[in-house]
Amino acid sequence: MFYLKFKRFYDFVLALIGIILLSPLLLLLVVLIKLDSKGPVIFKQKRIGKNKKHFNIYKFRTMRIDTPKNTPTHLLDNPDQWITKMGKFMRKTSLDEIPQFFNILKGDMSFVGPRPALWNQYDLIEERDKYNVHNVLPGVTGWAQVSGRDELLIPDKAKLDGEYLNHLNLWTDIKLVIKTFIVVFKSEGVVEGGTGTIERDRLWVFF
Repeated sequence: MFYLKFKRFYDFVLALIGIILLSPLLLLLVVLIKLDSKGPVIFKQKRIGKNKKHFNIYKFRTMRIDTPKNTPTHLLDNPDQWITKMGKFMRKTSLDEIPQFFNILKGDMSFVGPRPALWNQYDLIEERDKYNVHNVLPGVTGWAQVSGRDELLIPDKAKLDGEYLNHLNLWTDIKLVIKTFIVVFKSEGVVEGGTGTIERDRLWVFF
């Protein structure tokens, strides 16, 4: 598919430009994270990529180093006890996601696509198989991300990821990026504890 080749090209170029332009911010965040808590600056976690290939996703570390591993934050009983002060700010503004620009350069991810599942989120992986979601690169943001994020039930999340594949084009990606900035600004759909739900009539529909 021609668009996928074009998408890979502009992903690489935009990620490279973004890293260069944001380098002062990246350096500042590195310093603030180190001053705020002990541990590495970058958090790596095994995720499911294209064709179900495993890769390490990069994020700025937002949690203490003794946090239970391989568990989504919204499934922790009391996530606030694990999130650092700097981490709360970065999560609210999504600044912790910036290191994924390096994942894009490596070819592990795209700017827009289904959000990569944890390697042990078997229910989500199985549900996505129904829609061939793993045929494309996962994204920093995606249709499910702007339609409820942590609040979405797994079947709804997988269905939206499948809808993205059915409408895969430049205009869709542009609209999802714009909506992402709106969602981040409003801090919508973030659930830091327990399990989330969302009313079906709240799902965003673009077509």
